[in-house]
Amino acid sequence: MAGSLQIKHGTKIQVAYDVPPGQQPQFNMICTFNKALDESAFLVSIPIVDGNMLIPGETQKLLFRYGEGNDQNLVAGYVDDVVKEGIRRYWKVRRVAEQRQFIQRRDIRLKVQIPVSYMQDTWALNTEGKIEKESGETIDISNNGMAVYMNHWFDVGESCIFTLPRLGNAGEGEEELEVAGVICWMRELPKGGAFRFATGVQLHFGSIEEGRKMQEYVAYVKKRYRL
Repeated sequence: MAGSLQIKHGTKIQVAYDVPPGQQPQFNMICTFNKALDESAFLVSIPIVDGNMLIPGETQKLLFRYGEGNDQNLVAGYVDDVVKEGIRRYWKVRRVAEQRQFIQRRDIRLKVQIPVSYMQDTWALNTEGKIEKESGETIDISNNGMAVYMNHWFDVGESCIFTLPRLGNAGEGEEELEVAGVICWMRELPKGGAFRFATGVQLHFGSIEEGRKMQEYVAYVKKRYRL
């Protein structure tokens, strides 16, 4: 964990049920932050839904969003217990390893599955002195970021190099494109699928030209797949 939550007592927090990667959670419930118990748990008031206190399932993962404007934060957790303090009752929420800055999107993400490869420069070299890339697949893609299925777990904040494949024919398609990004969130996927994890990536560009190439790539994806 990144330490106890630094939230003021009485802060209003938006609450949503967790959803599968690629879907948008609906933050349609409100609770009030009481206090952090330690680095792994905190207390919030119990949201009221249709006049009754919400009772989530033991395996129901919840998302808690706080902050204002384009600078918001997201914390995930499960309700472990209901704690009584005086005449009030609170949820005891056990945090999981997902905490990220929530950036309001300024561009549209295209839901499309494109094979990608990824690596870090610090990975071990193979017998040929090269870094072997791992394979993944996009969930969605935009000018400034993407969500990706993969089988490698990264910590939030780590950097990674992604290679987007060549698309279309020479002269009217897009060439292979290498981009650098920072991991914004990681989620474990249900067992049985082709990939174990899903991640959100915020892309970083070293120049205006790099950003322009990504915009052209995304524009071609939109045109090619009629999105």
